[in-house]
Amino acid sequence: MSSTASRRYGVGGGLKAGLRGGLKAGLRGEARAVVTDGVIALGVASALLLTGLSGEHSPAGLLPLGLLGYVLLVAGGLVLFARRRAPVAVLAVTGLCGAGYQAAGFDVPAVAFLFAVYAAVRAGHRTLTIAVGVAMLAALPVAALVSGPHDTAAAFAQARGALEIAWLIAAGSAGEALRQAERRADEAERTREETARRRADEERLRIARELHDSLTHQISVIKVQAEVAVHVARKRGEEVPEALLAIQAAGREASRELRATLEALRDDDTAPPRGLAHVPELVERARAGGLDATLSIEGGRDDVPAAVDRTVYRIVQESLTNIARHAHAATASVTIDRRADALAIRVEDDGGGGSAGSASSPGSGPSPGSGSSPGFGLLGMRERVTALGGRLRAEPRPDGGFTVEAVLPVDRTP
Repeated sequence: MSSTASRRYGVGGGLKAGLRGGLKAGLRGEARAVVTDGVIALGVASALLLTGLSGEHSPAGLLPLGLLGYVLLVAGGLVLFARRRAPVAVLAVTGLCGAGYQAAGFDVPAVAFLFAVYAAVRAGHRTLTIAVGVAMLAALPVAALVSGPHDTAAAFAQARGALEIAWLIAAGSAGEALRQAERRADEAERTREETARRRADEERLRIARELHDSLTHQISVIKVQAEVAVHVARKRGEEVPEALLAIQAAGREASRELRATLEALRDDDTAPPRGLAHVPELVERARAGGLDATLSIEGGRDDVPAAVDRTVYRIVQESLTNIARHAHAATASVTIDRRADALAIRVEDDGGGGSAGSASSPGSGPSPGSGSSPGFGLLGMRERVTALGGRLRAEPRPDGGFTVEAVLPVDRTP
């Protein structure tokens, strides 16, 4: 995409801002979830321990069993801290803890197990949760019988008090309801995004058609007439007026910019992404345009992240395009070096009249009196490199020409 098209349609800045905003929102949401899980785990563990410490619910048996029961009460509550990350494991641990402290003589409700049932159903493990719940209902009467001299009726009564079936169903139902609500919200969000993307594509194509229909023909006519007039004047040996040469150059530049703008508008991201493998095509195209361009690639290409791969192509494309348009250079070199933890790109030219310090250089400011924009190509490259955590250097060479050098990390880029 050309620098003008990037500037007009906000490529780079809006994407970077969106990524930063999404990342910050995600981090805030994760922090809130961690705090919430911690509060719930501590609260449930404290409630179970306090209930167990009361004389009404604590065992009158031996000290080792009592100590084990207290440990199981606390562990059953604290394990809820991991209920979002490992709901199945938390379900199993809380169930074992609940049956364990019942067997140790603690007649304490299995509150932690209800929280685990809710979390497991919310995560989508419905069948497994039902199986574990049935097993828990069967295990609690056995644990009550083990804890002391109870008859069967008393054991079932104690088990029913520890885990009411109604509460178990309520916890599972709440988890399933929330899971369904989250799924519907995700589907609605996905539908909104697809609709917005489709409308944006339709609007982009409409603008492209309007530009093509209204401008392409007129610019082509101006360009052809200027080319013919210059050719005829030179064939007759007449001096070509500066105004006519300016019209000729402006027509060529307008055609290139319009073509780049139309390509940007018609780009629907369905074409295969361009990357390192396509850089030789850029160099060959520059050679075909009369520039003595060379390419040197050192290191492998297989494990380069996709984002870095695309950015390398765009940097080389923008640099060679600006050299061909503005630098009046005879030679250019492209060097790509794959290092251990980074990928370095360097593009150099020997531009003469429009090299360092003028708009002719890639991304430099406009020359006095010119109407060109101040280096939007360099701004676009810098945004891409900064978004990946890299660095960019663009400056005139001491012996003439211009250098664009970028270093992109490959060890922390998706």
